[in-house]
Amino acid sequence: MHEQAHSDTRKTIFLSDKAMYSRGKKCSPFREAVPRYEPAEIIAPQKGMYDKRTSLSEAVRRCLKDKMHISIGGLADTRLPVATIHEIIRRGARQLTLSVQSDSICCELLAGAMILNADHLSLRRIELAWSSHDNVGKAPLLRYLIDNEMVQADEYTSCGMSARFKAGAMGVPFLPTADHGNDMALHNRGKMIVCPFTGENIYLVPACRPDLTLIHVQAADMYGNGRIFGDHGSCREMARASVSTIVTAEEIISNTSIENYPNLTEIPFYVVDAVVDQPFGATPVACYGNYGLNMPEIIEFVDICKDFCKTDNKERLRNYYNRYIFDMENFDDFLEQKPYPVLQQLCQNDGDQPIILD
Repeated sequence: MHEQAHSDTRKTIFLSDKAMYSRGKKCSPFREAVPRYEPAEIIAPQKGMYDKRTSLSEAVRRCLKDKMHISIGGLADTRLPVATIHEIIRRGARQLTLSVQSDSICCELLAGAMILNADHLSLRRIELAWSSHDNVGKAPLLRYLIDNEMVQADEYTSCGMSARFKAGAMGVPFLPTADHGNDMALHNRGKMIVCPFTGENIYLVPACRPDLTLIHVQAADMYGNGRIFGDHGSCREMARASVSTIVTAEEIISNTSIENYPNLTEIPFYVVDAVVDQPFGATPVACYGNYGLNMPEIIEFVDICKDFCKTDNKERLRNYYNRYIFDMENFDDFLEQKPYPVLQQLCQNDGDQPIILD
C-alpha cells in the first residue's frame, strides 16, 4: 500500500481561518490542504521465510525509490538506523516523506544532504513528534528547512505519532487520542470531534502507512525475525504498517535461537524484506546492550550544523559529508576510520546492559 492509498485524509481543511489565527499567531503555512501527488514506484514485497541476508547497498538499491514515504525506527538517541541513512544519502532519492516518532540524528543527516544538493537527495514532507539531540539541543538543519519553507511539516504529540503507526498496523484509517488542550491541531492533519460516548472532545489522528521502514535491532535471524531490547519506540507498529522493511542488526543469530525464545521476537519475518548484518549500525547514537553514545562525534556534527545555519557557508558541512559518507564505499569504511580504543570505549559506556542472544 502506498501514498495513493492513504492520501484521502488530506483532501479537506479541518480548521477555519478564524481558528488558525485565534491564538494570536499565524498558523504554519503548510496547514492548508495537502495536494495529492503521484505515489512512489513500489517494488512488490517478498515476505516469505527465506534467507533475506544481503548487503546494505543492495537492500537500499532494491527498496528505495523517489517520492517514497519512509519511517525511521529507533527512539531519540538509541537504536537509530544510521548505517541505512548513510547508504540512502550515498545513493540519493528525491521528494521523500519522512515519518518519525522521536529522532536525533537521522533527520538531520538527510536534511544536510538536501541542503548540499537537492538534486541528489530531497525531502518534501516530514511528520514527527520530536527531533532534537537530547544532550546538545535542537536539530538545527531540520529547523532551517522548515523555517525557510523548504519542506512541509506535520507535528504531533509522541502519543499521536504512536497512534498513527498503530492505526497503520491495524489497517484502520485513524485512531482517537486525548484532547491535550493545546494548539497541536494547528500543526497537523488530525481532526477534533465530540466523542459519541462521553460527549467530550477527542482528537483523531490519521493512520501512517509508510512505503519503507528502516529499523535497527540488536539481533535478527536470516529470515528477518528481530529482537529489540531497551526502548522499543514504535518499531513494531512501523514494520507492520509499512509496505517494505529493511532490518539492520548488530548480530545475525540462528533461527534455533529465535525459536528458543519466540516471545522476544518483536519484528516478525513476514514484515521484513531485507536483513543486513551491520555491527555498530546505530553509532554515533547508542544501542542498548551493545554500545553507548559517541558524544564527541555528535557534538562535532551539531556544531557544524549550527555553523551553517549562522553563516550559510556550506564548506564545513560539505567536508563532513565527504569525509564520513560520500568518500566511503559503505558503513564499514566509516567505522574503520574510528580507532579501536574509541569503539571499545563506546562498548564500555553501555554498562553491560543485558540482552538475550541464545
